[in-house]
Amino acid sequence: IPNVKIFSGSSHPDFSQKIADRLGLELGKTCVKIGESVRGKDVYIVQSGCGEVNDNLMKLRLMINAYKTASASGVSAKDKSRAPISARLVADMLSVSCADHIITMDLHGFFDIPVDNLYAEPAVLIWIKENIPEWKNCIIVSPDAGGAKRVTSIADRLNVDFILIHKQRKKANEVDRMALIGDMTDRVAILVDDMADTCGTICHAADKLISAGATKVYAILTHSIFSGPAIQRINNACFEAVVVTNTIPQEEKMTHCPKFQVIVISVILAEVIRRIHHGESVSYLFNHVPL
Repeated sequence: IPNVKIFSGSSHPDFSQKIADRLGLELGKTCVKIGESVRGKDVYIVQSGCGEVNDNLMKLRLMINAYKTASASGVSAKDKSRAPISARLVADMLSVSCADHIITMDLHGFFDIPVDNLYAEPAVLIWIKENIPEWKNCIIVSPDAGGAKRVTSIADRLNVDFILIHKQRKKANEVDRMALIGDMTDRVAILVDDMADTCGTICHAADKLISAGATKVYAILTHSIFSGPAIQRINNACFEAVVVTNTIPQEEKMTHCPKFQVIVISVILAEVIRRIHHGESVSYLFNHVPL
């Protein structure tokens, strides 16, 4: 693609490299001080909301400002952040840093500048059909009421049922009670969520589903943080597989948990860059995975 530069923040350089490789571009090098000319170029910066989140966000802001100062014609920030409450604040911070466009993945929030919020759903549907032989007898499960829209969309496209789990928390990352709303007898359960941190919720949900008669339980998560006791909890839980995307680095975690499988969604983000650059519709990617 002519006149386009891809640069990586420090949070997930392997993900950035996959995007650049897909587009046939060389990944640019930067350390706030830019190592090459970007004058008149459309610059895309890739940074995940993981690891040292505050540091990575500040580095992203510094990079945006540096490229605008270096006369880039446009700067798009591909921020795969995950915090719903602070999403508006993060968007405002990136806007003040002079980002012209924001591209996100499975993020709920509000923005005052152009944003393309992409979804992992098309890739998730393909994974389910290719890896779960009994998928036609499955039920899509949301571990909380907030994910109702997500699971209904997936269930509708698979033409299967869905159920919700109602949970009450004692405090953050600690579930007090769970109530299953629906019948799971002799069905395969597929838990779907946009984010997992300590994994107390999904592991508790898996136990509930097995107790309610589910024959197997899978979990599919877009952003897998897996902090604290998460890995141990997943290893001890009754999952057939825990499926995550590569928006966050997974290599080290996979060595400690054989249940992990990864859906590569960098091709989706690479395609949205190509489409934006050529003025093509991005909405196609809401329902399709590029070949």
